[in-house]
Amino acid sequence: MRSRFSAYALGNLEYLESTWHPDYRPKPLSVEAAVRWIGLEIIAVDQRELQATVEFEARFLAGGRVDALRESSDFVLQRDRWLYTSGRQLAPGFTPWKPGRNENCPCGSGKKFKRCCAA
Repeated sequence: MRSRFSAYALGNLEYLESTWHPDYRPKPLSVEAAVRWIGLEIIAVDQRELQATVEFEARFLAGGRVDALRESSDFVLQRDRWLYTSGRQLAPGFTPWKPGRNENCPCGSGKKFKRCCAA
């Protein structure tokens, strides 16, 4: 899950495609360019022999606002590799907000928001 989040954050479509079960993969696969992914919290993991479910909340910056996507994602194990199949969107536990110019950036860089993600 963490590697797929990183792939979204970096726009690495090749990796996303390789970790998405081919029977479930959308065509064409795309990444929203206006969204900047800034944080991931794994909430729960339920792993059984060949299947797993991961509940997570991913924070992102879009249009100057910080928001979150919460999902319960399903994976299957094939050839020693976990592949994403589907997900159910859940209500985020995160309240969207717009950081002030002089606040620290929510991405965790330690910089002021105006000099980091807002630049």
